[in-house]
Amino acid sequence: MQIQFVAAAEKSQILAVMVQEERQLVGLGAGLDAAASGALSKAMSSGRFKGAANSSLNVLAPAGIDAGAVLLVGAGAAEKFDDLAVEAYAATAYAAVKMSGAETLTIDATHLSAEQAARAGFAARLASYRFDKYHTKKAADKKPSITTVQVVTADPAAAEAAFAPLTAVADAVFFSRDLVSEPANILYPAEFARRVKELEALGAKVEILGEAEMEKLGMGSLLGVGQGSRRESQLAVIQWNGGKAGEAPIAFVGKGVCFDTGGISLKPADGMEEMKWDMGGAAAVAGLMHALVGRKAKVNVVGVLGLVENMPDGNAQRPGDVVTSMSGQTIEVLNTDAEGRLVLADALWYTQDRFKPKFMIDLATLTGAIIISLGLEYAGVFSNSDELAEGIAAAGPKVGEKTWRLPIPAEYERHIDSPIADVKNMGNGRAGGSITAALFLQRFTNNVPWAHIDIASTAWIKDSKVATVPDGAVGWGVRLLDQMVADKYEA
Repeated sequence: MQIQFVAAAEKSQILAVMVQEERQLVGLGAGLDAAASGALSKAMSSGRFKGAANSSLNVLAPAGIDAGAVLLVGAGAAEKFDDLAVEAYAATAYAAVKMSGAETLTIDATHLSAEQAARAGFAARLASYRFDKYHTKKAADKKPSITTVQVVTADPAAAEAAFAPLTAVADAVFFSRDLVSEPANILYPAEFARRVKELEALGAKVEILGEAEMEKLGMGSLLGVGQGSRRESQLAVIQWNGGKAGEAPIAFVGKGVCFDTGGISLKPADGMEEMKWDMGGAAAVAGLMHALVGRKAKVNVVGVLGLVENMPDGNAQRPGDVVTSMSGQTIEVLNTDAEGRLVLADALWYTQDRFKPKFMIDLATLTGAIIISLGLEYAGVFSNSDELAEGIAAAGPKVGEKTWRLPIPAEYERHIDSPIADVKNMGNGRAGGSITAALFLQRFTNNVPWAHIDIASTAWIKDSKVATVPDGAVGWGVRLLDQMVADKYEA
């Protein structure tokens, strides 16, 4: 979809204008209403539309308005109008008319700053995401018709300039969503790695380690997870050096279980098809790297993705096996469905050992327990660094990706102590499952400042209430961490 910034709305097919609470038309809307002898106000007063956020009312353009239709879009209370409200306004407008048959939507942003106009275009782009590449017989009237969104602004050039880094982020979010949306027979570890390798075209350096290289490094924890699959496990390493030469990088690590059957500890059949998105953490890190490289962020950063498939064949890891991680620590595998932490154990150790980063943040669809703890709108954050946790928390409200910090108390360490190995891969029963998983990961950080974000609750959504996030893959974490890097770590 094309996003254009224009100085005037001329002969619009559909013109979207903003309405704040209590039916207050703003921007072009007020002038259009006057030109049409109050027709827009009359249309609002005849129904329930009052300008609440995320609401809309489509009105056939009355005489005096040079447009086919006027879409009245609610923006909520004026005192609460911020950048996320701008996004909701534009994305709601797109969603309301995307199937209308019109090809062009014009969004009024004349009363907004150039930066906010750019954000409106960004939001419309995010809202336009669809993963329908495997539909071969869908009728034209079942597909979105909008191909162009025009944003009317007082300063198109300034809006275009502000849009450039945002479109890089949008591209990255789409990249992440595509990875998560692909079925596992298409996106297995080697294919995931191949797609990540394409980031070299943007300027990143990408290395792919296969099983032979990982075996030499002693990654018995990661390799044990994938030994039941015919698909070879991979470790993808993405580097971007946009900061000062020689300065230590910041690092992001992603769990990339491209399909998770649970292994020998087999999951129930109901819902297992959803386990194609158990690589959502790796997809988020890949998307983040796409964003940082795409907008040429002034920071040195590395992304490490542990890519495996957890399958239950005759060579699969068994409950009760003991493996040796790259760190030298031995792990008793009590449950092969607690596999993500085994992947991250080696990926985290490799990252700190090779790159000596300032900090590490890992993202993983790690535990169902986080959904029980926080529901489906918050990701859980665990960290050994208050500064790091506070940076994540501060970025979240700016992009609408919510987090909640949970404790990692030393008293709970006893729950992952093993009688025959250094550590076991699950706690004692279901109590505090997300916490014991985080404590397990902490043992492989070597005291480097670190945060773990459990995104099992947020990586995939079935009934989205956020206009910029269609149902399905969210790309959760790309915007959050891009914002955190921009706020705190760029030169």
